[in-house]
Amino acid sequence: MNQRNKQILSLELVWWIVTVIVAFLVVRPILNNFTEFKFIWLNIYFVALFITYARHIFLLPYTFLANNEKVKVFLIFFAIPLVFFTTQMVWEFQNYVDNGGHDSMFDYLKTSLSDADRKGLYNYIHTEMLFFGVGSIIVGVLLPLRMVLSIWRGRNRGTI
Repeated sequence: MNQRNKQILSLELVWWIVTVIVAFLVVRPILNNFTEFKFIWLNIYFVALFITYARHIFLLPYTFLANNEKVKVFLIFFAIPLVFFTTQMVWEFQNYVDNGGHDSMFDYLKTSLSDADRKGLYNYIHTEMLFFGVGSIIVGVLLPLRMVLSIWRGRNRGTI
């Protein structure tokens, strides 16, 4: 393995560690206050997808995808159903909240919270789920465009 591949692999590992840390920090208030939360894995999925796709959009030359055209083509086509799935999951969460799910959400609290703390926790959950969910949809749409641009540049200009 040459020096560049070792650096790219090291950078990829660092980014996955950063992703895990950010995902943990985002869901920590939920884990600290609930014994059970229906959307915890969906929340982690949104955070991981958002960070991973965003870094591939902006830092593509420093990833293992930089010179791998087959994987880029795969991501172009894989992103389409992934965007539909992510959109469906954001809609499902929003539908759950809109139809009174936020009341039943608090049935699984570890400790009793004041009304102000409940409202704050609800606002946090709702805001961060929608932020990372909608962000995941946006980067899910942009990533295939970035991959097409990268493939075009690779074939026509010799760059990424």
